[in-house]
Amino acid sequence: MTPHDVYIAHLQKDKKLKAIVSAPLEVLPAGRNIALKLIRSIMSQQLSVKVAAVIYRRFLELYGGKEPRPQQILDTPPERLRAIGLSNAKVSYVHNVANFVITEKLTDARLRKMEDEEVIAYLTKIKGVGRWTVEMLLMFYLGREDIFACDDLGLQQAMTKLYKLDTADRKTYRARLMKLSEKWSPYRTHACRYLWAWKDAVPVT
Repeated sequence: MTPHDVYIAHLQKDKKLKAIVSAPLEVLPAGRNIALKLIRSIMSQQLSVKVAAVIYRRFLELYGGKEPRPQQILDTPPERLRAIGLSNAKVSYVHNVANFVITEKLTDARLRKMEDEEVIAYLTKIKGVGRWTVEMLLMFYLGREDIFACDDLGLQQAMTKLYKLDTADRKTYRARLMKLSEKWSPYRTHACRYLWAWKDAVPVT
């Protein structure tokens, strides 16, 4: 069996999920310059994918279209970063990440050696970096297969619709999300990607 066959077969054991799991997911390329990807995740917080992509493109244009080094980011005046569409808070958070990378001498190799929760605990020490931001990093740039982004709004909307969940009691609702995700382990990242794709294809009302 191919890796695709393995996670598809596993996820299809969930009868509800089986309805939206079919074709193999696109293989994500191994991420490099992961600290910069963390900055990209910060920029995308509370924005649509389309708007986030525009802002990140403007960000790269500040550096000739190339990925900047942390020191270059620190040397960029706040007003230049605000001019591409970042809020004052996000400008501060972007500089916080760049400073953390330099101070900690952070490398891709060091992050790759860490366990999932270890990466989350380490990077959320940076002001402006929350759990969701690091979960996106783990999923899309560190290639971790068993991440469940419970607090992602799009994911919540998709699961609420697919499983017909009651959202009235937030604590009970969140516990239900976590319980549902347990059966997808060790391929929860793939399940999340299928749910996001399904939500985008079938508008959630």
